Amino acid sequence: MSPEKVFQLANMLVLPQWLLMVVAPRWSVTRWLMNSYLIPVCLAVIYVSYLFQGGPVDFGSFGSLAGIKALFANGGDGVMLAGWVHYLAFDLVAGSVVVRDAQARQIPHWLVIVPLFFCFMLGPVGLLLYWIIRTVRTRALT
Repeated sequence: MSPEKVFQLANMLVLPQWLLMVVAPRWSVTRWLMNSYLIPVCLAVIYVSYLFQGGPVDFGSFGSLAGIKALFANGGDGVMLAGWVHYLAFDLVAGSVVVRDAQARQIPHWLVIVPLFFCFMLGPVGLLLYWIIRTVRTRALT
């Protein structure tokens, strides 16, 4: 399967869970998806298969910005796809954590929707927004 097809497949794989976390966060299927990590695990399989497709990864590259730039510049489509799948997987995990934590702390779901959108689009920005909302609502940093 071409990297472009896998890219499209990976993007389509995450959309149902994101949609369910926004519109049906307490539905049993949504909870099962969030707690099972099924989709992030599927993405992890894709990640591993494409990360090492071009040969061994120079883990020393992770020690500097120049190393990261070289890794992506020289790694080709497989490394770029692996990087994108990495974002998809961890943004989805972050979104799941936000929904579960909000439910546990009884934070109204309508306050979580904007952070979820930003988790989906900009990962850490959504997590930061949720942390601010949570801190204000619970008056606690933990």
